[in-house]
Amino acid sequence: MTNITQPSDFPIIDQHSSKCVRVCQNRTCKKQGAVKVLAAFTALPIPGVTVTASSCLGQCGNGPMVLILPDMVWYSGVQPDEVSLLIENHLLGGQRVKQMLYYRFHPQKSS
Repeated sequence: MTNITQPSDFPIIDQHSSKCVRVCQNRTCKKQGAVKVLAAFTALPIPGVTVTASSCLGQCGNGPMVLILPDMVWYSGVQPDEVSLLIENHLLGGQRVKQMLYYRFHPQKSS
C-alpha cells in the first residue's frame, strides 16, 4: 500500500475559501514597495481570505501589483496605506476600488 502525501512546499488551498490575494514580490515590485504592501495585508487578517506573496505577475513597472482571485481583479501601484481601503471595499464589501484598478485589464469606461 502506498501512502500519498501532499508536498510540504505547496500550500493546501481550501476550495471553499472565498478569496486569495496575491502580492507580487518580484524585483521591480519590491523596489516599488511591495514588501510593505504584503506586510499591510498580513497585518489585517480576514477570515476566508488567503494572502500570499507571488512571483512575477508579468506587469513590471506598474507595481506594486495585487491580484485578487477568483475575481481576477488587478490593482496597480498599491501603497501600504491603501491596503485597508482594498480590504474594506473589495474583500469585505464586494466593491472594486475603481481608482486603483489596473488600466490594462480594467479599462476606464468613458461616460
